[in-house]
Amino acid sequence: MNKPRVRLGDLLVQHNLISADELMTALSEQKSTGRKLGATLISMGLVTEHQMLELLSRHLNVPLIDIDQYRVNQQAVLLLPEIQARRYRALVIDDKGDSLLVAMSDPADLTAVDHLSETLNRQIELAVVSEQQLFTAYDTFYRKTQEIASFAQELAEEYDTEDNFNIELGGAGDQDTTVARLLQSIFEDAVIAKASDIHIEPDENQLRIRQRVDGVLQETVIPEKSIAAALVLRLKLMAGLDISEKRLPQDGRTQIKVKGHKIDVRLSTMPVQGGESVVMRLLDQSAGILTLEQTGMPSAQLTRFRNLLRRPHGMILVTGPTGSGKTTTLYGALSELNTAKSKIITVEDPVEYRLPRINQVQVNPKINLTFSNVLRTTLRQDPDIIMVGEMRDQETVEIGLRGALTGHLVLSTLHTNDAISSVVRLLDMGAPGYLVASSLRGIIAQRLVRRICDNCTTSYTPTDDEKVWLNGIDENAADVAFKQGRGCQKCNQTGYRGRIGVFELLEMTENMMNYLKSSDIQGFSDAATKSTGYRSLPQSALTYAKMGVTSVEEVLKLVEMVAQDAPSSEITDDTTVQ
Repeated sequence: MNKPRVRLGDLLVQHNLISADELMTALSEQKSTGRKLGATLISMGLVTEHQMLELLSRHLNVPLIDIDQYRVNQQAVLLLPEIQARRYRALVIDDKGDSLLVAMSDPADLTAVDHLSETLNRQIELAVVSEQQLFTAYDTFYRKTQEIASFAQELAEEYDTEDNFNIELGGAGDQDTTVARLLQSIFEDAVIAKASDIHIEPDENQLRIRQRVDGVLQETVIPEKSIAAALVLRLKLMAGLDISEKRLPQDGRTQIKVKGHKIDVRLSTMPVQGGESVVMRLLDQSAGILTLEQTGMPSAQLTRFRNLLRRPHGMILVTGPTGSGKTTTLYGALSELNTAKSKIITVEDPVEYRLPRINQVQVNPKINLTFSNVLRTTLRQDPDIIMVGEMRDQETVEIGLRGALTGHLVLSTLHTNDAISSVVRLLDMGAPGYLVASSLRGIIAQRLVRRICDNCTTSYTPTDDEKVWLNGIDENAADVAFKQGRGCQKCNQTGYRGRIGVFELLEMTENMMNYLKSSDIQGFSDAATKSTGYRSLPQSALTYAKMGVTSVEEVLKLVEMVAQDAPSSEITDDTTVQ
């Protein structure tokens, strides 16, 4: 490779980007800080990073690349170990067969180029790239996948039977064991990926580690299935569970600190055919509780929701399936209601976030500390506001409704698909129609849809079938210019980054109450859909799609989910316990 000899400082002086005196000052500063000259010049404000990169690109005749927009070859990245990539500020971004394309923040560093050529043992082509983009790319591409595989192999070589695991890992204090380092890597990888859950699943011949990122599972397969017992044992020790019990499910909790994040881990074990499956819900305590604005609730709905929260009594339900963000919305509401003038008691399973001034009770069915029993006692504690984690049975529902009727503001959740079907569920659970009509003030149903990655947004034209579905939601929808993500390194080639809440708010009216008192669900449903300000979940999601926040794919996925649980027009005499 032809490598022109050049010193960055001299090059900048030659092109009048800095003066000779400024160069001498920067060199003096560099000696005291130990930083590279380019970074020193930028920090001193003598030159911008873009000016320096453009100059290097022209002088060295190498391309200037925006990694955020470049489709990086992830397999090529792994050809260069992370430690050397960070040392030489380099990243292999493509494999062209006869050569490798290597992006560097300073391709004029010939010593680094020589070492890279020797390490890769391939002909290399250089490109220049922003140093900040390199650091972001390192965290994206050099996740812990290889490290996890390495630790798993090492662990499998150290121990070959489950008995060995039990002998060696009997104490929780040995932090230097291979299994502890393996778990640390798994947690670090999950934090980097911003995963909400980790699944450890033993299969017949392999171990699967899956992470739920933006609601979608991503899988890593480890061939050393025999290490599953060691992982489960260590996790049980961390969560204070019974390590000798493998036949029954167990639930526990622990707290870890990973990359400066304080993470609460809710752990659930379950015996399966290949051993024990473990699912861990990760709650980042250092991130704090989201405000109602941060949930993504539109301003018009937010104003109406806050008006409901200001009422002195009545019941407000937040509904949706598991993982739809109900708890986040409730905690956001409690944060606004949490003042010195109000006594707030919550009954939860489990308590996810600790809130100051609020009395939070963790239910424990093993000692008969159930929702209904705690709620009955709660009403004697002179509360102003009560939050019930979930309406699970007829007794809890009736106590909650009567509490709302006797001067308390009651917040709770239901696992239903939309606001209208929530009322059907309450009646199905045995709550009298007159009691629901008198106590219920509002229902907010919600879902989480994935946000389009703002770094790789591109236009999207719906297919003919999609246009039919969209026109069913809004007759003018198919004429909108929609967006989608094409996939980039920032979103791990998925086209999505993060999620946003989609909401359906139903406020009770006198007309709806009259239908409820006579258990006329069809009449209630018609009155609800025609009420002022009502927008269904699909309509709310479509609004975000029109704004380019989410995609047509996400809207249609939500339509399909909601359609699976359309409310019935009849109420049976059977009581359904959720």
